[in-house]
Amino acid sequence: MDSPQEHLSEFMEKLSSILTELKDDKRVVMISNPQIQKAIESLEVDFRRAKSVVKSSRISPTHDENIEQVIQTLARGLGLVLFASHDVVESTKKAEIEVLRREMMNMNSVNKTNLIMSSDESEFSSYGRGVVEEDDRTTIDVDGIVEEDDRIALDVDEIVEEDDKITLDVDDVVVQIKYGDDELLKCALNGLKSLVLDGMITKEVVHHEDMIPVLFSRLSSSKTDHRLIILRILQALAAQDDEHKEKMAEMGNLSILVKSLGSDLEEQKEAVGLLVSLSDVAAVRRRVGRIQGCIVMLVAIFNGDDQMSSHDAANLLNSLSGNTQYALHMAEAGYFKPLVHYLNQGSDMSKILMATALSRMELTDQNRTNLGQDGAVEPLVKMFTSGNLEAKQSSLNALHNLSASKANIQRLIKSGIVATLLQLLFSVTSVLMTLREPASAILAKIAAQSEVGIVLMKQDVAQQMISLLHLTSPVIQCHLLEALNAIAACPNASKVRRKMKENGAVRLLLPFLTESRNTKIRNGALSLIYVLSNDMQGGELMEHLEQMHLNTLINIISSSSMTDDEKAAAVGILGNFPVSDKNVTDMFMKANLLPILVSILTSSTPTTPHSLAENVSAVLIRFTLPSDKKLQHLSVENGVINVLVKLLTCGSIVAKCRAATSLAQLSQNSLTLRKSRKSRWFSCAPPHPTDSFCQVHDGHCSIKTTFCLVKAGAMPPLVQILQGNERAADEAALSCLATLQQDEIWENGSNLLVKMSCVQPIIKILEEGISLKAQEKSLWILEKIFRVEAYRVEYGEYAQVVLIDLAQNGDSLLKPTVAKLLAQLELLQQQSSYF
Repeated sequence: MDSPQEHLSEFMEKLSSILTELKDDKRVVMISNPQIQKAIESLEVDFRRAKSVVKSSRISPTHDENIEQVIQTLARGLGLVLFASHDVVESTKKAEIEVLRREMMNMNSVNKTNLIMSSDESEFSSYGRGVVEEDDRTTIDVDGIVEEDDRIALDVDEIVEEDDKITLDVDDVVVQIKYGDDELLKCALNGLKSLVLDGMITKEVVHHEDMIPVLFSRLSSSKTDHRLIILRILQALAAQDDEHKEKMAEMGNLSILVKSLGSDLEEQKEAVGLLVSLSDVAAVRRRVGRIQGCIVMLVAIFNGDDQMSSHDAANLLNSLSGNTQYALHMAEAGYFKPLVHYLNQGSDMSKILMATALSRMELTDQNRTNLGQDGAVEPLVKMFTSGNLEAKQSSLNALHNLSASKANIQRLIKSGIVATLLQLLFSVTSVLMTLREPASAILAKIAAQSEVGIVLMKQDVAQQMISLLHLTSPVIQCHLLEALNAIAACPNASKVRRKMKENGAVRLLLPFLTESRNTKIRNGALSLIYVLSNDMQGGELMEHLEQMHLNTLINIISSSSMTDDEKAAAVGILGNFPVSDKNVTDMFMKANLLPILVSILTSSTPTTPHSLAENVSAVLIRFTLPSDKKLQHLSVENGVINVLVKLLTCGSIVAKCRAATSLAQLSQNSLTLRKSRKSRWFSCAPPHPTDSFCQVHDGHCSIKTTFCLVKAGAMPPLVQILQGNERAADEAALSCLATLQQDEIWENGSNLLVKMSCVQPIIKILEEGISLKAQEKSLWILEKIFRVEAYRVEYGEYAQVVLIDLAQNGDSLLKPTVAKLLAQLELLQQQSSYF
């Protein structure tokens, strides 16, 4: 019987010939498949080792056993070559290789570990969540490769079919995991997982086979379902031995594992679960947070819908939060609890680090709210009030960032920081000067909320803020003006505004209109002057503003580079000058203000701020006074009526009210400007167009000559105001309609109002009684209409209920007119007890 060494020599001779033929095979060379090349190179390495054994003459009790192991290694290497090249090598050559491989495998005398593999992946659940069922399994022997119907099957010893099972060698499973195609890889992974879960893989086997590096290598390149099995195997290995965890903690492995955090939900769940298992290794906590995207993905998983994954992500984030840099990365990703923990319980340097980072973060409103809810405001306030200069600076900047949230403003108020901020703002200590900027910014945010701005009004600090305006930097000036505007605009701040005016606030603000190049500062000063001018009576405003200031305001209005808000404030200031002051009107005319205002309204769009149109319409009242027909004509020639009707149609209720006021002033003179219907025999003037005749004014009318409401198309929008739900413009609209019922034309006007369905909305306004003056106008108009018997019959019954109620419960100023109307309706004698 030949010795094992002789068998080895014989096998190597045949193997040498096969290797030479394979390397010279043109098909193998042309295809240049990396798997084939790698398998051949591996076999050559084993071949060279076998040569060394053959040359060795040393005899020992284990010599024959060692030779058998060498033969088995060569057989497996040859099988791997056959497996990798089965689509390339000719059939005859494959048969030759297979025969030699079988001969070599028959030399096996070593008991091998077998593993049972399932052909059904669904039998294997996640580690710790299921068991492997024993039935319906297929046992595969991976010691050999059998060619059958052009398929190569791996077999270790031989193909043994028994109860649908094939037996596999562990070494060959690792080979399959390294080099196998998708189908074989899946079988190998399922088998390995089963063996690991059954506790049949020892620590020594894992180390000897380099199992963990192999699994991570496959994890980086496999399909999703394969990656899930690999992750479950790794979890099982990690649970079995801490040394396995140490091996997995290598940076390359962790990087591969982190990539799975961005995959589908199942893989994500397995990956974050494995990372939690590994997180008790210090190296993992130190390394994993440095991997790009890891913390961001963990925060996203924490905020996700899967409860188990979210819980694991939270545990892992908390494990990593011991590193301050990782805590900062978490905050930047939107997970703030570690940052708040450091603000509360960290060292002084940690607190400053966190506060500084927080001051620089770009936060959403929700982020700011979450930080406030997590308790970030209180420790920052404590840092500011009791810390050193660096702590004050960092905490105040962080509070400034958080103060954009209304909820955090309430927390700041409750913390009592306002008094400290004001003290800092007015301090002359040079060391604290750098803190003024964030302090002024926070105060501006506090003032902007009317419900808490009263805190600043009670402190009576507005005048002190104004006095600081010329002594601070542009940034602080902006914040102070923002705060002052918010304070002055409060409905309950009349006393504050009065004190500001009395102390010369307007004169202190005027230089900013001409001298400041900073748009925000100029706009802030302009807005504050406008707010203060709203309370000025008579010529009080003229005492503060000179001609140069008026010119500045008009230049702002006419400039194309100014914002609509700036123009609105400038026009608003001009609108607060007394309407009857002819000197002011003359100045406006010389400055060519009228066409500028008309142009603004003509070019306005739905996006134009309401305040601009409202303030322009207020100034136009000055140019339509009925006492100055010449000025009225000039206004109409510039297109005033058209823009006023436009405002009636699409303006705000305030703009509608002011537009109706101007139209009423124009319409008062329509009757005197009309031209008689009768032609003059000896007139040389051309005849009027037939459509120019006005049924209301009983003469020839036009927009430009008689300012006629009917010809201007103003009636429909005026009626619409009365029929609408907003009541602020009722009085102005009724005043406008009343101009059509002047003594000479009252019946024509009444007919038109009835035709336009005005009676019912007028009675409704009378009934609602929101405005006494609107009620007076309504009664005046109804009295004219009810002079016509047909209208008394048509509307009398509907009106009498409201009139009787007014007689009983209405204002005493209305009762004389109510009595007159009831008399018209022949109800006075019957209801005389009401008076």
